[in-house]
Amino acid sequence: MLECFKEIDAKKTGIFAAGVLFGTAGIKLLSSKDAKKFYTNCTAAVLRAKDCVMKTATTIQENAEDIYAEAQQINEERAAMEAVVEDDFEEVVSEDDEEAAQ
Repeated sequence: MLECFKEIDAKKTGIFAAGVLFGTAGIKLLSSKDAKKFYTNCTAAVLRAKDCVMKTATTIQENAEDIYAEAQQINEERAAMEAVVEDDFEEVVSEDDEEAAQ
């Protein structure tokens, strides 16, 4: 029975030691000059991508504002035209009513 515990303890100890070894090696690897250079290049690429996305978003926003302004102008012109047509229609109707009354 004690042999089972010894095997389990040795196995757990070996796994723990391997984890510490890989962790230490990983920290050394991640903090090396080559890794720092890689991180710097990746960050620079992300910043370039951000600039590109922001330029595209700005362009889209400007286009949307232009479209909205033109749509408002079209609606104002249509409303003005409808008002003129309604005024002309009312004048014609009132003239017909006056002629009918005479």
